[in-house]
Amino acid sequence: MLEVDFKYIIDTFFMLFSMVLIIFMVPGFAMLEAGLVRTKNVSAVLTINVMIYSVASLAFLLIGYKIAFGGWESSKESIWALYMFQMAFVGKTVNIMSGGVSERVRIIPLAIFTVVMGAVIYPFVVNISWGTDMIAGTIMDIKMYDLAGSTVIHSTGGWALLAAIIIIGPRKGRYTNDGKIRVIPASNIPLVVLGALLLWIGWFGFNGGSVGSISSIESANTVAKTIMNTNTAGLAGAIVAGIIMYIRYKLLDITMILNGALGGLVAITAGPDLYDMYTPILIGLIGGALVVFAVPVFDKFKLDDPVGALSVHLVNGIWGTLAVGIFVDKISFMDQLKGVAVVAVFAFSSSFIVLYVINKLVKFRATDDCQVEGMDVNECGVEAYPEFKRAI
Repeated sequence: MLEVDFKYIIDTFFMLFSMVLIIFMVPGFAMLEAGLVRTKNVSAVLTINVMIYSVASLAFLLIGYKIAFGGWESSKESIWALYMFQMAFVGKTVNIMSGGVSERVRIIPLAIFTVVMGAVIYPFVVNISWGTDMIAGTIMDIKMYDLAGSTVIHSTGGWALLAAIIIIGPRKGRYTNDGKIRVIPASNIPLVVLGALLLWIGWFGFNGGSVGSISSIESANTVAKTIMNTNTAGLAGAIVAGIIMYIRYKLLDITMILNGALGGLVAITAGPDLYDMYTPILIGLIGGALVVFAVPVFDKFKLDDPVGALSVHLVNGIWGTLAVGIFVDKISFMDQLKGVAVVAVFAFSSSFIVLYVINKLVKFRATDDCQVEGMDVNECGVEAYPEFKRAI
C-alpha cells in the first residue's frame, strides 16, 4: 500500500470517527434540555432536537455545503467523510437556540427557521471563516483564527438565540409584574448530567476532528494536545463555577457547575491546538466564571433563557475567540475582534430578519393557555410523563 493511500484511509476514518463523537452531542443537547424544562414540555423539546438534526442536515446537504465550501472536492480524505464531519456541526447552531426558547416555542416555525439556518445563514458564516471566503479583499474580510467554532458555531447560534428571545419573549410567569424573577426548577437532574457529559465527550470529536488529520506524528500529537486542552478547560470551568456558587450561596448547584464546564469547553474551542497545557486552565476558569455572572445579567434584561445558552455559548464564544488573540503571539487580537464583530452583525441581523418574517406568517410563541397546559399536549400529542401531574 502506498503511503499516500494509507494517509487517505486513516484521515478518512478519523473524520468519520470524529463525526460520530459530534453526533453524540445531539442526544447530549436533547437530554440536557429535557432535564432543564418542566415535565409538561419534555416531548416537545425532544421532538425539536430530532427535527433540528434532520432538517438542518438535509438543508446543508442540498444547499449549504456548496455555499460554505464552493464545491465537492477533497484530496486528503474522502469527500463524503468530510461532508459528514461538516454536517455534524450545522445542527449545533440551532440546538444552541432551541434550548433557550424552550417551553414557549412552537415546532413548525422553528423547523422553518432551521431550514434557513442550515441552508444559508450558517453556511455563509462558514464561507467567510473556514470556506471559500466570498468577501475576501473587501473591507469586511476577516482573518480570524477559530479552529472549531467558538464564533463560527457557538456565537452564531447565540446571536440567533438572542434575536429569537427578543421576538418571542419570555415564558409565561417567568417574570412577575413588579419585575421579580420567578424561579422555574429543572424537572430531571439526572438527565441534565447525562446530557452535559455527552456534550463533553462529543467535544473531543468537535475540536480534535477539526485539526483535520491524524496520519502523521505531528498531526497526531496536535490532535492529542487539542483534546487534552479541551478537557482541561472544561474541568476548570466546572470547578470555578462550583466555587463561585458556594461562595455566593453556600450551595453547590450541579446545573451551574455543568454549565460552567460547558462554558469552558466553548471558550477553548477557538484555539485548543495553539495553547500550552496550562493556558486552557485560565481560559476555562474565566469561561466558567462568565457563565455564573452572565446568567443574572440576562435575567435582569428579561431575556428568558431556560438552559443558560446565551451565557454558555454566546458569551464564551466571544471570550474564547478573543482569548486566542490575547494568549497566542502570532495571532492578531484585532483580527479576532473584527471576526467576532462581523459574524455578530451578520448572524444577529440575518437571524432577526428571518425570524421576524416567519413570525409574521406563523407565530413562534405558543399562547399562554398552551404554555400552561404544556407544549407536549399542544405540539406533540404525546406526553413524556403522562402519569405525572403537570406543573403550572
